[in-house]
Amino acid sequence: MAAVSETMIAPADARAPRTVEDTGLPFLFLVELVAKVLHQRGQLRLPELASHLKLGVGVIDPLITFLRAEKLCEVARVGSSGTDADLCYQLTDAGRTRAATALARNAYAGPAPVTLAAYTAQVAAQSVGNVHVTRAAMADAFSGIVVNPQVLAQLGAGMNSGRALFMYGMAGSGKTYLAERLRDLLTGAIAVPYALMVDGEVIPFFDGVQHVPAGVCALAPSGIDRGATPDGRWVRDVRRPAALAGGELTLEMLDLRFDPHTRLYQAPPHLKSNNGIFIIDDLGRQRCTPEALMNRWIVPMDRNVDYLTLHTGHTFQVPFDVIVVFSSNFVPQRLSDGAFLRRLGYKIEVPPASRDEYEQLFRQACARTGVAFDAAAFDYLLRLHHERDVPLLACHPRDLLRQLSDLARYEDRAPELSSRTLDWAWDNYFAAAAPRGRAMELDRRERGKLETQQCEIREPS
Repeated sequence: MAAVSETMIAPADARAPRTVEDTGLPFLFLVELVAKVLHQRGQLRLPELASHLKLGVGVIDPLITFLRAEKLCEVARVGSSGTDADLCYQLTDAGRTRAATALARNAYAGPAPVTLAAYTAQVAAQSVGNVHVTRAAMADAFSGIVVNPQVLAQLGAGMNSGRALFMYGMAGSGKTYLAERLRDLLTGAIAVPYALMVDGEVIPFFDGVQHVPAGVCALAPSGIDRGATPDGRWVRDVRRPAALAGGELTLEMLDLRFDPHTRLYQAPPHLKSNNGIFIIDDLGRQRCTPEALMNRWIVPMDRNVDYLTLHTGHTFQVPFDVIVVFSSNFVPQRLSDGAFLRRLGYKIEVPPASRDEYEQLFRQACARTGVAFDAAAFDYLLRLHHERDVPLLACHPRDLLRQLSDLARYEDRAPELSSRTLDWAWDNYFAAAAPRGRAMELDRRERGKLETQQCEIREPS
């Protein structure tokens, strides 16, 4: 996580609020939130209510007092210890009516939200723009991965820029795989809120799928009592997010959505990806035009802010601290105009593999699938198949060997790399591109030469 200035305390590192005023939330809003929780969960002890709302008992106590004074809540004793630990709180009939009305407006009844101002300050304190990527870090993140050195250098420099990246190349060249590996370069843990409050509306934010534990503990910034109880409305020690959206992406998904049936909001994926990366895969395959999709990103990428709208019509500004990675089979100029292209920090072509790179990929795929690598068979694959204008793409070794292994399982034998099995896998894989019965059309002298080489390798004199 980016270092926090000694004079600035990020909201997530501040002390837990001790009063209603400390939360930054309206008193009556919190009263209704307590009522909604009690409506959904029934009787609750004060510590249970505090745990659910992620607020201290000192904050909740005046809320309960107000509910009781308004005859919306009552106390029930459920134990026999004679102490306050036996006290449970439940809604009265009037309280259930009040809670039902609140739930009809917004059904959120989870942990107390944080203000939009607090969230904006937190995003700035842990900005992805402060992540420093070095050559050593790239080598570590891509250790064991076969990558063109020039592509690797471009990706490393691009990540340091904090700007959008456009990766393009042939289908199967490894663009998506490389883009997803970029997440390993995003060092440091961040904090994300359970929910945001904007103009009286609550937007659930924390996503258990996208926001995963980082497995490290960030140090508290200077000036903070390390023994102080932190604000429980924030989830700490979260790995910087990396969201992936493909052909299913629509323009509507990039806006704030409100479900009229559940009465809940759904935050767009790029908002949840703040302080991380957002990968748009297969650009040009979406149900909307590439121009419309790219135009949606012009303002956020240029000004580092985005604008969302509540179902009430209120429009508000949110931070856009995301490295957007576009991945496409098309060259950039085919998808957009100069106004958008100049906002792309790096346009990186992922070319087909060289022969040496392809052999490394093939050997790795052999090791993963349990197939013994055969140099003569590999040379046969290059000369008799790939040299017929089929480029050396990163996906081919894995896909061909999977089919070769499928055949071996069907024939109840160990998989082997040979001209016969490679021909079979190739014809299946390329289908329309390969005429039926290719094996009969191949040069018989080449096949005989290969079989002789294999025999010599297996039975040395």
